[in-house]
Amino acid sequence: MQKQLVIFDWDGTLFNSVGQIVASLQFAAQQHQQPLSDDAAKSIIGLGLPEVMQTLFPDVPELHSAILDSYAEHYVAHSQDDQWFDGVGDMLHDLKQRGFKLAVATGKSRRGLDRVLAKTQSQDLFDITRAASETQSKPHPQMLQEILSYTGVAPEQAIMVGDSSYDLQMAQNIEMPRVGVSYGVHSVDVLQQYKPLMIADDVTALHHYLVDFA
Repeated sequence: MQKQLVIFDWDGTLFNSVGQIVASLQFAAQQHQQPLSDDAAKSIIGLGLPEVMQTLFPDVPELHSAILDSYAEHYVAHSQDDQWFDGVGDMLHDLKQRGFKLAVATGKSRRGLDRVLAKTQSQDLFDITRAASETQSKPHPQMLQEILSYTGVAPEQAIMVGDSSYDLQMAQNIEMPRVGVSYGVHSVDVLQQYKPLMIADDVTALHHYLVDFA
């Protein structure tokens, strides 16, 4: 069945921001005397922020709000150089020109997503965007279901693209075709557990696959 809709994760898939997210999480943890390794910080990228706090700092729920405030302040102050991966802008414009509907399903908050959409001047490229702060966090498929309902597209006519197990599991939960990318958060071995159609090593390969697969 011909694909009509491509749904992208944001951080680590379209936007080269993983390093700054990790650095900001570690800064926030240090500010509140909580140990946090690089691997642990990287592993949760893709979850909603409340789920991040519950996963990384389960023993200090009273600190979650303060840690999140420190994280957000540090991230905004130090993320000026974050930008799309090479080729993402060309890929999105080409897919749009070819008639695809485009969407974003992200673990970011709505405030954070709106900020980076404005930064990349990409608001008009996407038919709909969904953030974890306004729906259930990945890997629950609610944000995908809301995107499908809005666009009027069936799951089998859409494809989810992401760099984490949370992205691919979310799509697998509603039998939506899915593609992984290896340049983001989770390893190829982890992504393969969720039976993606393919795993792209760079944006060029992803772009070609999405065009050919349609």
